[in-house]
Amino acid sequence: MPRWGFPAFAAVMLGLPLLPVPDFWITQSLYIGLYALVALGLVLLTGVAGLTSFGQAAFVGVGAYAAAWLATQTALPPLATLAVGVGLAVGAALVLGLLTLRMSGHYLPLATICWGLALNYTMANMEGLGKYDGILGIPAMQFFGVDLGTGRGLHPLVWAIALVAALAVARLLDSRPGRAIRALKSGATMAEAMGISTFRYKLTAFVIAAVLAAVSGWLFAHFQRSVSPSPFSINKGIEYLFMAVLGGVGHVWGAFLGSAVVRLTEDQLQVLLPKLLGTGGNFETIVFGVVLVVVLKVVPDGLWSFVGRWRPAAAGARARDWAGAEPLPRRPKPAPGERLLEVDAVRKQFGGLVAVNDVSFDVNAGEIVALIGPNGAGKSTTFNLITGVLSLSGGAVRWRGQGIAGRPARAIARLGVSRTFQHVKMIPEMTVLENVALGGYGRTSSGVARAMLRLDRAEEKRLFAEAEAQLARIGMAERMHEPAGNLPLGAQRLMEIARALATDPALLLLDEPAAGLRHHEKRALAAALRQLKAEGVSLLLVEHDMDFVMGLADRVVVMEFGTKLMEGTPAEVQASPEVRAAYLGTEH
Repeated sequence: MPRWGFPAFAAVMLGLPLLPVPDFWITQSLYIGLYALVALGLVLLTGVAGLTSFGQAAFVGVGAYAAAWLATQTALPPLATLAVGVGLAVGAALVLGLLTLRMSGHYLPLATICWGLALNYTMANMEGLGKYDGILGIPAMQFFGVDLGTGRGLHPLVWAIALVAALAVARLLDSRPGRAIRALKSGATMAEAMGISTFRYKLTAFVIAAVLAAVSGWLFAHFQRSVSPSPFSINKGIEYLFMAVLGGVGHVWGAFLGSAVVRLTEDQLQVLLPKLLGTGGNFETIVFGVVLVVVLKVVPDGLWSFVGRWRPAAAGARARDWAGAEPLPRRPKPAPGERLLEVDAVRKQFGGLVAVNDVSFDVNAGEIVALIGPNGAGKSTTFNLITGVLSLSGGAVRWRGQGIAGRPARAIARLGVSRTFQHVKMIPEMTVLENVALGGYGRTSSGVARAMLRLDRAEEKRLFAEAEAQLARIGMAERMHEPAGNLPLGAQRLMEIARALATDPALLLLDEPAAGLRHHEKRALAAALRQLKAEGVSLLLVEHDMDFVMGLADRVVVMEFGTKLMEGTPAEVQASPEVRAAYLGTEH
């Protein structure tokens, strides 16, 4: 949205009740604001974090029933009932998240359906909540003695909350924790390797979505003046997800567009379809199903991306406001020659397949060690054992004398071990600069609240200054504002190296860093790696380009069929008949 777009939109929606518009318009606008709050949570949860939920209507019900019961049974003011409803939603979200968010694939959506049904039926069968009849006679909301009523008086409050929530979510996504949440959709491996607790951020997104739904329910109860179980059923949960997907599940403002389209179209179809078909029924559901299929086919990113094609281009590159920012803290460099990594008889079995069979080697501070071997030799699996991506079947891995086997990848990364991947892992929608900034996660500390309140800007400047410095280090500073998904493979690999360097590693593991690079790019990369060595960074790399390896490595470890074939200097490895046999299939 252009810079002037938000203030203009906010002015229209907040001032709408003052205009001579019909009360019906006000009612429709109220519903759109209430729905947009829930859809906004789904944008964060499903569109950004990649966690599909069909049960958000149940959290709306928690907020609505808490407000209804407290408003009719106690004299608590509205803000107190809001606090109770949000507290209940957070508690339920924490319990349900701990139980279900470790699931993946189709199991998570099925779990959300189950707890959505369970919460809805719990509300419908509790005597104190009126069972299926619900709770009637909810008083209108009052603030400081002013009765807001259910129409024009309530409208500014609903939209003020919805707009503040949208601004907070947009700010969150442009921050350290926001980038961590955006990394979830690409899988856990890369994010954990950057020191990010992926489960923590899944739970964070889940709780924020539940809070937004509960606030919507609180407003809904005072708007309707009654609550019953039907508006919080699984059907409504599916409709909320439909709104988010239709509007653009990856876009903050898509939540508002999707809610408006669904609410307005639904009303019109409920009038038109019975006239056209000559009979009553929920035929609008069929139409919505067809529309959703068409939208996903024609505009898979939702209607907001379609609108974006016709609106003026955004401001463009991020303003470079980090000149002169203080550098991020750096870890002390190990003394030259210090034993950093010890790989002691590590073993990995997948059922009856032994992928890595009792392999041992070590890496000392200030040296470059290469791990080579034919395809399928177990090199990348060994990397994954060292960095905690895979668990050991046997043996030990020690970092500076301490065992690290069994620790999660994020804990190992925070010790000073960083890596790249055989198959590039990145967030295509983010810029090169933002992808590299993700590497500095463990060197910064701002959380969700600071991001939403924009109290993290000084730290963000330090982080982007570090990201730009690492891109300049590998010769990519001029491409920092490009979307990462637009880069060719070679440039993506260089970007991964810059991201790993942003973690300030003592040991850098590079999995086929020269793959996809042209000859002059390989020469530049080799020069950059030698410079890193001179600066005290140790390197362990897997590579198939023998010219690149032999001109760079101090020691070479050769693997074949999961076992260690030999270890020595580049000259010794090149002279070995066993190595020639492994690569060429013959000793001659």
